[in-house]
Amino acid sequence: VVALPESTNHRIKRQPTETVSTAATGKNYSTAAFASLFPNHSRAAREMKKIRPKFSMSGVLNDTKNTTLRSASSAADDDSRAVVDGNDDDGKKYDFDLLVIGAGSGGIASARRAASYGAKVAVVEMGLLGGTCVNVGCVPKKVMWNAASISETLHDMHHYGFSGYESGAVRFDWGFIQRSRDAYIERLNDIYDRNMINSGVTRLTGKASLAQSDNDGVDDGGVKVIVTPIGNSGGGQQSDQLMQQQQQHQTIKAKHILLATGGYPEMPQGTDGSIPRHAISSDGFFELETLPRRAVVVGAGYIAVELAGVLQALGTETSLVVRKERALRNFDDMISETLDTEMERHGIIIFRNTNGVSKISLDDQTALKTVVLNNGEVIKDVDVVIMAAGRRPAVESLNLKNVGVKQKDGGYISVNEYSETNIDGVYAVGDVCGNVELTPMAIAAGRRLADRLFGHPSLQNAKVSYQNVPTVVFSHPPIGTIGLTEKEAIKKYGEENIKVYKSKFSNLYYGPWKVDPSEKPKTAMKLVCAGTNEQVVGLHVIGMGADEM
Repeated sequence: VVALPESTNHRIKRQPTETVSTAATGKNYSTAAFASLFPNHSRAAREMKKIRPKFSMSGVLNDTKNTTLRSASSAADDDSRAVVDGNDDDGKKYDFDLLVIGAGSGGIASARRAASYGAKVAVVEMGLLGGTCVNVGCVPKKVMWNAASISETLHDMHHYGFSGYESGAVRFDWGFIQRSRDAYIERLNDIYDRNMINSGVTRLTGKASLAQSDNDGVDDGGVKVIVTPIGNSGGGQQSDQLMQQQQQHQTIKAKHILLATGGYPEMPQGTDGSIPRHAISSDGFFELETLPRRAVVVGAGYIAVELAGVLQALGTETSLVVRKERALRNFDDMISETLDTEMERHGIIIFRNTNGVSKISLDDQTALKTVVLNNGEVIKDVDVVIMAAGRRPAVESLNLKNVGVKQKDGGYISVNEYSETNIDGVYAVGDVCGNVELTPMAIAAGRRLADRLFGHPSLQNAKVSYQNVPTVVFSHPPIGTIGLTEKEAIKKYGEENIKVYKSKFSNLYYGPWKVDPSEKPKTAMKLVCAGTNEQVVGLHVIGMGADEM
């Protein structure tokens, strides 16, 4: 981002500052140097580490001492970031130019980009910084995928002259990688925190909801945000006091409000309500303290096949339950068919055309579960059942209906191509919109929105494109895809105008293997072209290295 002269940033009314900050100086301080500038923040950061909440829909602060709003630095140290009244050029009073609800990838990206233009920005979050991707998504998933890939390499090493695997000398410590993974995520949480501070973004800890402002001469109408501290009383003598603390809230007015609260795993009830009692979600996978002996993964999307592949590669006897014929049905047929074959080759047991799980029972003596499927099939002696059968937008606490924000099927927030909702000054990006639920898309949409709202006038039409978005699935083997499937291309352009190039082969990695060529894992590629000039409209790859491609 090129820093523009102050005269060109005509949309932002900057607040005066009396303290030196990285946003003002443009310097990139080290962690230690920056901590010395803001000792109060460092103390607050240490306190936050003591109360690290679980990242989930019920993720709340577990320490009753921390049921207050927390800004990036204390108001006493940095008056420029305190919540104070300021007048915008429309004559209305605002506390912030931009208030972001949700500190995931999209929300933080938008907040920092807006702050780089001189906007006064705050982010409200009640859980861990970084959202789904950092805490229970891309990052920890990729760590586990790497571990699974190493396991596969060790299993294959005898094909290259290495020995010792069969002796049992090679052991896998689930607890070790779990601790290392979680420590890495904690470092990322801290990095996100420091980045917001360095950008001059205020952080508010609590639950945010929208409310309609009163046009009574005191309040200028529009939408305001109510931020309520979150605590966990846990009963006891302090319950009454805590309840009073939780009643306290802060009302914030912002010229622009961005909804970036992301999503969470959907948990079906089953025919008797037993599924939530005896199954965990895909988020819960990262809370497992031991490697299960036998696991059932329910779902046909990329999350389900990724988790199933990781577990199977690390030694768990894994079953995959899909509602219809196979997983990844919305991908190109070549991808889903090849993956289906390779998963079975890896030893994953696939239960097909099940129409999902009916119920789960628990044997109290053995602590093992029995999974009954809707087609009558039964899976017995299961340690862990992981439900990965879809996700929902995290909108329940936002109070959208009362302020008139339109939603689509499934509760997703309806936005136009500029990330605008139907309410003036209220926007949404990321998984909460249900367009393309990928981290890079949320980041791009958030940045383009900030460019348009606060950047140079030449950026007033900035927007993100949801067309031709590349996607990687960290299955075993991995998948890379972009553009239209073959069926989609035929539907759009007509079969007579489509030409498809395909290739299937064994990766050179498997060349020295002394096995029948038909048994070697395959790489498959497809190029979908349209028109007389054969414009590429779809590209699909599955096989070793597809993710890096």
